[in-house]
Amino acid sequence: MTLPIIERRKIEAEMIKNIYDVLKESHGKEVAIETIDAAVSKAAIDFGDEHRKKLGRDPNLQDMADILPNWTANDALKVDILKEEPNKLDFNVTKCRYAEMYHAMGLGEIGHVLSCNRDGKFCTGYNPNMELKRTQTIMQGASHCDFRYRMKNTEEETSCNL
Repeated sequence: MTLPIIERRKIEAEMIKNIYDVLKESHGKEVAIETIDAAVSKAAIDFGDEHRKKLGRDPNLQDMADILPNWTANDALKVDILKEEPNKLDFNVTKCRYAEMYHAMGLGEIGHVLSCNRDGKFCTGYNPNMELKRTQTIMQGASHCDFRYRMKNTEEETSCNL
């Protein structure tokens, strides 16, 4: 049985909280956040690469839509799909238990590093021709997260904005 991603993130966050606290004390908040961000980014790229290898080919955005249940399992996210095509995937997240969890753990100030920043980095490992544009997140106080994925080299090119 595969552990739901939200459960994985909780276990990781319990350890990262201690590392973050030690780094803040020894090197300051800015260095602590940069260090955690670098480590989490690398993990997200590696996780994307794992998913690509399991698929056995370069994924498109329909493939991304197909694996979205990995992140929504256990009611972790409430997602409203707006558009689902091979080169375009638009959805809004209107409820995020990841944000709730990080805030409850006292990690709200770095919740975007622990969770939100992973989304674009995942693309790097999953398919470097995949991009995410997002202008807001629940983690940082918005009413919803606006996910807009595109494939590069298509009619509508966009850039990753995280």
